[in-house]
Amino acid sequence: MEFQNKILPTANCQLPTIINKVFNRYTMVTDPIADFLTRIRNAQMANHRIVEIPASNLKRRMTEILYDKGYILKYKFEDDTKQGVIKIALKYDPTTKEPAIRSLERVSRPGLRQYASPVEFKRVKNGLGIAIVSTSKGVMTDKDAKAQNVGGEVLCHVY
Repeated sequence: MEFQNKILPTANCQLPTIINKVFNRYTMVTDPIADFLTRIRNAQMANHRIVEIPASNLKRRMTEILYDKGYILKYKFEDDTKQGVIKIALKYDPTTKEPAIRSLERVSRPGLRQYASPVEFKRVKNGLGIAIVSTSKGVMTDKDAKAQNVGGEVLCHVY
């Protein structure tokens, strides 16, 4: 028996077109925090000034933390759709045009959650960066969580 390469006629088959239409309209995100970080990372690599991200309460709080710590220039919450949009103005160094955020790393993932108590928090870049932690008292930085003596899920490291 020889292997025969049979090509199916594609003129009558419109399945790829239907699949492309479905995937272009409805993009499902399995990890919204990783999507948030990736959109910021990609916008910085392309030297964009503003990035738009679908909103959620967790992403809003993470945006506020990034603003308070000086990693982003401005932010704005818009509730024009049912989910809402977060518009973030990225911060760059005026002389070198380098982004203020050098590294955004997701720590706890849906497949492998990372929890830490206040004594187990590791310093990010020898204390120069921050870790964003989701605790029972809300989303906060690792230093705030240590001061309040609460542990939680380490969402990401920012430097």
